[in-house]
Amino acid sequence: MKTRVISATILLLVFIPIFLIGGVLFDIAAFIVGVLALKEFLAIKKTKKELPTFIEFICYMALALIIFFNSSNTQYLSVDYRLISGLLLTFLIPTVLYHNRELYSVNDAFYLIGGIFFLGISFSLFIILRNESFSNFIYLLLISIFTDTFAYFTGSLIGQIKLLEDISPKKTVEGMIGGTILGVFVAVMFYNTVINNGELPIYVIIFMTTFLSIIGQFGDLVFSAIKRYFNQKDFSNLIPGHGGILDRLDNIIFVVLGFMFFSSLI
Repeated sequence: MKTRVISATILLLVFIPIFLIGGVLFDIAAFIVGVLALKEFLAIKKTKKELPTFIEFICYMALALIIFFNSSNTQYLSVDYRLISGLLLTFLIPTVLYHNRELYSVNDAFYLIGGIFFLGISFSLFIILRNESFSNFIYLLLISIFTDTFAYFTGSLIGQIKLLEDISPKKTVEGMIGGTILGVFVAVMFYNTVINNGELPIYVIIFMTTFLSIIGQFGDLVFSAIKRYFNQKDFSNLIPGHGGILDRLDNIIFVVLGFMFFSSLI
């Protein structure tokens, strides 16, 4: 617990100023974190099967292209089919050229395509949302942090009914309910006080926040399922006491993605 607290304190001291300053500094930081997240995503894959060095290089290039192209695109709900087509061709054609399923297969290609789209879009949205609205990003962070924190404490104190034991043995139904209630309460109070200008009825804010709180917890479970599949406890040991980048950002990534469903209302 001591190691966990020290690591969290250091992270806060480093990232809070970057988050407050925003701009190019935040963009660069988000990109670096995205690269580290991709490194973990590839590393956990390599626990079962090594990937060709050239393919790994292409992965990092593709991630950079998605993040910087999307984050500079003001119409972030639009789709550039050139980018999608190029990514599909880049990863699928080598499955034929390598002539060896043990080295690189169609399954590997689709794993990488899905992962790069997932991480690239997520981190480009971090940049877009932070640059567009500091308050909205705070709102999303509050949902993630307070839901996760109160789910942990509620589950530790009164948790009895296992949520999905095969995926995450420590998570409980009571923890999920407690995290949702308290996370929603804090985030709704913030949104209604700081952001809402009277356009959104309170019941819409509560519904949206509840949805995001729950979807964030399912994001945690999705990443846990990936770790279970590869028989790994954490994505990495980059952050002592916490695991890796993806172990810490699993919740907020899904909260941000879920937020896009409500972007037309805000």
